[in-house]
Formats: sequence, C-alpha cells, structure tokens
Amino acid sequence: MTHYNPKDWLTFIFRFHKADTFRKLIPMMILIATYSLLIAYLEIEFWKLSENSHVKNLTIMHTTVGFVLSLMLAYRTNTAYDRWWEGRKLWGALVNNSRNLAIKLNAYLSDEDDRSYFRKLIPTYSEVLANHLMNEEVSLMLFEGFDLEIDHHKHKPNQVASLLFQRTNNLYRTGKITGEQFIIINSELQSFTDICGACERIKNTPIPYSYNAFIKKFIFFFVMTLPFGFVFNLGYLVIPVVVFIFYVLASLELIAEEIEDPFGKDTNDLPILKISSNIKKHVGEIL
Repeated sequence: MTHYNPKDWLTFIFRFHKADTFRKLIPMMILIATYSLLIAYLEIEFWKLSENSHVKNLTIMHTTVGFVLSLMLAYRTNTAYDRWWEGRKLWGALVNNSRNLAIKLNAYLSDEDDRSYFRKLIPTYSEVLANHLMNEEVSLMLFEGFDLEIDHHKHKPNQVASLLFQRTNNLYRTGKITGEQFIIINSELQSFTDICGACERIKNTPIPYSYNAFIKKFIFFFVMTLPFGFVFNLGYLVIPVVVFIFYVLASLELIAEEIEDPFGKDTNDLPILKISSNIKKHVGEIL
C-alpha cells in the first residue's frame, strides 16, 4: 500500500507513481491518438464532411450516452471501494480480536509454556491468513514448535485455528481455566474463522463477468465514436481531447479492477503483511 501526504497537491499532479494508470494506458492512448488523427484527416481533408449536419449531430448521442456511462463507472468504482473497505474492516477486527484474546489469556495463564505457545500461535494465524489470501506458500518456519504437520493441500488457516482451539480446550480439561473463562475467549477464537471466511468471500467473488465486460466494451465504443462528431468543432484538437477522455474513463475502470481484490500485491492493496507484523508485535508485548 502506498503511503502519501493527501495534502501535497504538487506531488499528485506532477509525479507519475508506478501505480499511476497513465503508464499502463500509454500504448492504448497512442493507438487512440493515431485513430483520432486518421478520422480527423478523412473527414476534414478527404471526405470534406464539414457541412454534413447529420454527422455533426453525433455529439447529441455522446452527451446522452456519456451521462449513462458516468453513472455506471461511479457505481463500479463505489462497489470496488466497498470491497476494499470491507477487507480493511475485517483485518481491523482481526487485530482487535487478537489483542483481546491475548489480554484475556494474559490474565488467565500463569504457566510460561502456555503463554509462550499462544504468544507464537496467535500471530501465526494472521501470517498464515495473509499468505493464504495472497496465494503465497506458507513458510514451515511459522509452525516450528507446534505439534502439527502442515498439509499444503488442505486449508492452512483452518489448521492453525484448530491448534488454537485444541490448546484452549486442553487448558479447560486440565483445570488451568474455568468453563466460564473458556466461554469468554471462545468468541475471539470463533471470530478468526469468521474473518477468514469473509475475506475469502471478497477474494473469490469477483464482479460478474457480463457486467465487467460490458463496461469495457461501452468505454471502447464510446471513445471510438467521439472523433466522428467532435472533429467539426475542434478540428485536429480532437486528438488530445479524445485521448484525455479515454484516459479518464479507462483510469476509473483500472482503479476499480485493482481495489476490488484488496488482498493482492498491487500498490493500492491492503498492507496485510504489515498488519500481521503489528499483531505479532502487540501480542508479544501483552503475553
């Protein structure tokens, strides 16, 4: 995730960050500029269509269709941002629940072996979940000191959650915690799997294909027809105007594509590895 000063306007305007859509769209912008130049030349110099009122009236269509397209892109961007923000809230809940679990266990446990076990295992869940969501292999070093053989063909966060519950259940069976205390910490233990399932729902449920494809086609054909109508009012200035319109519309779609899956490695994705590292630090301080 990119860290920045939201009040630094000059940096935003004149600096091209690697996450900027301008770099990704340069090939298409060059193609659009060449296409617009060709249409402008044919209509002005070759076909002499400057007096053709029917072609001039295409701008009316662009005004109407452009309004509909703006509504669709606004909905698309808002939907993608909702997924990004929901992912952030889920990882915020994981931070809070990890702290709460550590605080309660810190009050309940006196045996150093038990404290050390949970000091290592609670942050391990967040690290395994982060790698799971990013489709990364989980390092076996995370499981050193735990009586568990990791099956990479099975759900790894579930294996860690099982360890947490089994150790807590053993604490109850051996009388180190009471039944009431077991019930009190059960909500935090259960929340780990609930958060994992909610994150997987976001990651594994993309925007419907038909809707996604339609927006891209809509943008493409809208931009491709722009030079036909605007060339009579703008002349060859239609080239930078059409390129700029394409840049704005396509950038909104690219931003939505990037943030709709907040658990990847893109610049604007959530810093879940950093959050996981903070969980490890805070739980270590508590226990």
